[in-house]
Amino acid sequence: LLRKELPDAILSVDTFRSAVAQKAVESGAHLINDVSGGQLDSEMFQTVGKTGVPYVLMHMRGTPQTMQQLVDYEDLESELLYYFSERIFQLRKFGVTDIILDPGFGFAKDTDGNYALFKIMQKLTHETGLPVLAGLSRKSMINKVLKTTPDRALNGTTALNMLALVHGAQILRVHDVRPAVETTLLFEAWTKSLSSHPNK
Repeated sequence: LLRKELPDAILSVDTFRSAVAQKAVESGAHLINDVSGGQLDSEMFQTVGKTGVPYVLMHMRGTPQTMQQLVDYEDLESELLYYFSERIFQLRKFGVTDIILDPGFGFAKDTDGNYALFKIMQKLTHETGLPVLAGLSRKSMINKVLKTTPDRALNGTTALNMLALVHGAQILRVHDVRPAVETTLLFEAWTKSLSSHPNK
């Protein structure tokens, strides 16, 4: 129905189940977004390879039910680089080449870990050559710092979306489209000025 009513829209399906991913693509979905990074369904990578659609590979420990008990890391940056490199290798064995990395803001990270991800994003892009997606919209890492609630977190979301862009994010996943578009336009104006006036 969405494809019929909105033929120009790009539809992303959020699922960690390979059977759902398969049916979604058959129904017109353009990409699969898997919060488990293939950990919760051993058939997911093979299924994505068969469908030929892009795949959003997210970092998470455990399951959505247990992830918040798994927030202690010896070296978060090293773990993410290993996690992604291992799964990128597996995906490519199944013919998946169009991969988007999601460091997993709010998934198996405490507040400090979430903010550390901004610096790590640049390393992810540099090491893998793949685009990075940032999903920050109205998350607890904003609400805990500002002592606010999700319905009042738009300003904080906008601030962190700009920070994500500065640190290399190429895709923003948002609830509030217009503020995100405006943030992106301002970021693009800033980066254009840097290239036009490199010494200023």
